[in-house]
Amino acid sequence: MNLQELREERKKWLTWKNIRPLQEAIGALPVFDDVSVSLGDTVAVAIEGIDNTQMQQIEETARLLMPWRKGPFAINDLFIDSEWQSQIKYNLLEPHFNLENKVVGDIGCNNGYYLFRMQTHTPKKLVGFDPSAIYYSQFQFIDHFIGSDIVYEMLGVEHVAFYEHKFDVLFCLGVLYHRSDPVAMLKSLFKGLNRGGELILDTFMIDGEDEVCLTPKERYSKIPNIYFIPTVNALKNWCHRAGFAEVEVLEIKKTDLNEQRKTEWIATQSLEDFLDPDNPDKTVEGYPAPKRVYIKALKA
Repeated sequence: MNLQELREERKKWLTWKNIRPLQEAIGALPVFDDVSVSLGDTVAVAIEGIDNTQMQQIEETARLLMPWRKGPFAINDLFIDSEWQSQIKYNLLEPHFNLENKVVGDIGCNNGYYLFRMQTHTPKKLVGFDPSAIYYSQFQFIDHFIGSDIVYEMLGVEHVAFYEHKFDVLFCLGVLYHRSDPVAMLKSLFKGLNRGGELILDTFMIDGEDEVCLTPKERYSKIPNIYFIPTVNALKNWCHRAGFAEVEVLEIKKTDLNEQRKTEWIATQSLEDFLDPDNPDKTVEGYPAPKRVYIKALKA
């Protein structure tokens, strides 16, 4: 199946019985002429001339689209307080990238929060990859008001190597530990980059100088699809095995309850429920609590 056939196949996901109501609600949203957009820590939309009925419709649609993992977003006085305060990660990474006139991809882009913010760096093109129909619907909802040029593909990291064009910069944030073959994933990202291209990646890590990784037996931090959590040196080895010439560690940061927490916009558990209540340095399974390493890898 080629990419176009795959796109057509995945469009059908938008007709699933749990997704169709979301699509119908988004399609019924009113269109406004007087809209201003702010792409700061909160991706915010200000609409002039909106009435209470329209605002209520917008809020009902936003709540239908829960859970909101990434954000925050605001539409007039409606504040979508996402589980992750994604501005923390974005602001950490922003000093380390240059996107001007570059072709940029975000792998596992969720609802597009980072992509919306990247517009301020005047890239040549922005492409998001995420196979989730719910996250795509959230992106559609926000972009209904913003009207960006972002291309959102309901594709995964495995499709990047075969995409119609290559990228100057690829972001891959919080995806690697979900893959059972991390080196194969890194190779796909490597193939998707132009020469001289950069990969900006973050992943869970464990402390230590040895070139080893933790392999959770069943779950890590209550998450079932976590396969390998490397030391920094093991991660560097994976990157070199994939072909990257240089790997720079940008930051190491423990995830805290300010960055990831339960809000009314997720209605599910969050970090506080994933940690040992008697020892926040451990997960409920007894593993080291989540810590992330942020790297930049170069394709020479």
